[in-house]
Amino acid sequence: MNKGIVVKTTGSWHLVRTGDKLVRCRLKGNFRIREIKNTNPVAVGDQVELETDDQDYGTITKIYERKNYIIRKSINLSRETQILAANVDQVLLMITLRFPETPLEFVDRFLVSAEAYHIPCILLINKTDLYDAERMHWLEEVRAIYEYAGYKVMDISVEKHIHLEMVRDQLQDKLSLIAGNSGVGKSSLINRLCPGLQLKTNEISSFHLAGKHTTTYPEMIEISKGTFIIDSPGIRGFGVTELQKNEIGLYFNDIFKLSRNCQFYNCTHVHEPGCAVMEACKDGILHESRYRSYLKLFTGENQKYRTT
Repeated sequence: MNKGIVVKTTGSWHLVRTGDKLVRCRLKGNFRIREIKNTNPVAVGDQVELETDDQDYGTITKIYERKNYIIRKSINLSRETQILAANVDQVLLMITLRFPETPLEFVDRFLVSAEAYHIPCILLINKTDLYDAERMHWLEEVRAIYEYAGYKVMDISVEKHIHLEMVRDQLQDKLSLIAGNSGVGKSSLINRLCPGLQLKTNEISSFHLAGKHTTTYPEMIEISKGTFIIDSPGIRGFGVTELQKNEIGLYFNDIFKLSRNCQFYNCTHVHEPGCAVMEACKDGILHESRYRSYLKLFTGENQKYRTT
């Protein structure tokens, strides 16, 4: 019996690193007859046990308990959820403010999912070389929104090599998931960090200014000794799952901080008098986009959310 870590999944096949060897594995049959609500019972980053045969193929016989994972509601209607990655130290969420523009609602939903599993998240705002004065002003506003919520925000340009060493330093000695919408520059960033890799990249669609998918399956990549990243396919939709209604406010760091001053301890921040959250939004302390994202999740507007 060998232990290993899943470094790539391609449907029914999973690539597992055990020692200095890579083994192509299938999942043991009895996993498939269980009532599994995930589209992918095995995720990149999973610690597993496997049995191997003489042809260097293997069978995954056990998946160890995960310390965390990033999960979303699946757009595949036959199943409930999709796990993007497991057992990560942090997430770098790449966004862009033009070509394409990442909706802040998408950012908020992703951050809530990360917060629910205590996964640190850093925002990378890419393509700053394309921003005019108006867009740079919006960048600073976005930075203020998320720094107030307690997140580290880094503005970068993969194309112009701006602040990429800062990104590399942030990745050092960690397992990091790099995520974001299609077209924000994830594969281009990874190519800069690991020049010999040459991941496929595409231009964004000129018709709807949205990115084309270039990564088909999530994959773990070692960019230097002890430093790993997981490259994930571009995400068009992100529905938050596994959260109870009364928990949602706990995972908006800024709202949770403000809620300590609410008149009622069980304030929902929707209609109650003396609500510090609604007051902060009215006074411009809490950005209206954050409050709007909270309301949509709280009221159940969470199904089939997709970016354009």
